[in-house]
Amino acid sequence: MRDLVQIESADRKLLDSLAASLEEAGRRSGDWLVCKLGCTQCCLGPFGITGLDALRLSRGLTALQAKDPVRAAAVLSRAAEYVATIAPFYPGDTVTGELWDEDHLPLSMDDAPCPALDPVTGGCDLYEARPVTCRAFGPVTRIGDDRFAACELCYNGASDEQMAACAVDFDPDGLERQILEDLASQGGGGMTIVAYALAAGPALVKQ
Repeated sequence: MRDLVQIESADRKLLDSLAASLEEAGRRSGDWLVCKLGCTQCCLGPFGITGLDALRLSRGLTALQAKDPVRAAAVLSRAAEYVATIAPFYPGDTVTGELWDEDHLPLSMDDAPCPALDPVTGGCDLYEARPVTCRAFGPVTRIGDDRFAACELCYNGASDEQMAACAVDFDPDGLERQILEDLASQGGGGMTIVAYALAAGPALVKQ
């Protein structure tokens, strides 16, 4: 069973592995992959993230506070506003942010920008600490024996066969699952959303 220091080390290895897989997907995809700075298709609406994502975001926010307190304060302000807006409809614990039912996240928030999104640059203020879901969005990845996932803006004109040829297995060794099991043993690992991870991060996992 790994402690939090070991969990963070394992997370860095996970992210390196994911980056390598997605780099290969990008190489295969070529011009079909249109993701770029300012494209915010994947930055709208709430979605579930793991306790590992929440821990990483909390650490990333702490680092940003030390490096650029003004930007960090803006992120926290946006997170607080987001939480206040979603709280009356949040399918989970509105104090800790634990998410009980992702399928019932309010549709009214579908166009709400992520609090980590800089509204001026269209970039992520916590890019290096972003959740795994954010990292996977865009390139085509396998999500089953015969199913794939990709951003709807990418692969315009590509056939199913061409997309399949670009697809990569995302975390085929189950590294994230193993880390989440260890994190759960430390009192964390529950699902939440980005806004709560930033506004109530310390309550989600024992620091």
